[in-house]
Amino acid sequence: MILSGKVPPFRLILRASPRWYMCFATNWKWVTPQMESKRLALRKFFSLIAVLLMVLSGSSYGIAAAQDQAAASPSSDPSSGNYLLGVADKVRIIVYNEPSLSGEFIVGDNGSLSLPLIGEVVAKGRSQKVVTEDIQARLADGYLKEPRVSLDVLTYRPFYILGEVAKPGEYPYSSNLTVMNAIARAEGFTYRANKGKVFLKRAGEKEEKAVKLTPDLEVMPGDTVRIGERYF
Repeated sequence: MILSGKVPPFRLILRASPRWYMCFATNWKWVTPQMESKRLALRKFFSLIAVLLMVLSGSSYGIAAAQDQAAASPSSDPSSGNYLLGVADKVRIIVYNEPSLSGEFIVGDNGSLSLPLIGEVVAKGRSQKVVTEDIQARLADGYLKEPRVSLDVLTYRPFYILGEVAKPGEYPYSSNLTVMNAIARAEGFTYRANKGKVFLKRAGEKEEKAVKLTPDLEVMPGDTVRIGERYF
């Protein structure tokens, strides 16, 4: 039943009986308690949707921030010229006019190169230039007169891919390797894989970061990539 007349600028609810309420919105009308209950339930539902959207927006921002933080630093990028050597890197060292002191060497688990004549030379966490200068200085200290040394990286330490791929494990690194290439080497995603983001731990870092999966996201020597599981 509709009661006509001018409406006051407020909402009024009057108890008319144990089963009926008289409620005003844009005009007077009768509503049941069940109708009022549904209205309140809808209000709660839309409030929850609004909160959920705010949370999702914050998560997207967090992943975007992690994307920036997970960008390869010059020290881990072989193409930067500032690459720092690490365990399992294989290098070629040439001491000019001294073939017995030249050869191919691997950075050992202790982070050092074991070289003829001068013994252990620390390599982990040092650039090629610094290691070369160290070798030259030690050879010049009572062994050779004005030694000339060159050092080149032959192969870089491997990377690791874990989680929801067909064949997780250790794989050799190659130049310009992307996460998508790494996944292909591991024979692709499993059916449970979350294809929207990955968890990336750069070499030398202690914690992994959630990063949006893009075609140009790069893998560096020693990195660990983990593919998470989707829930929907």
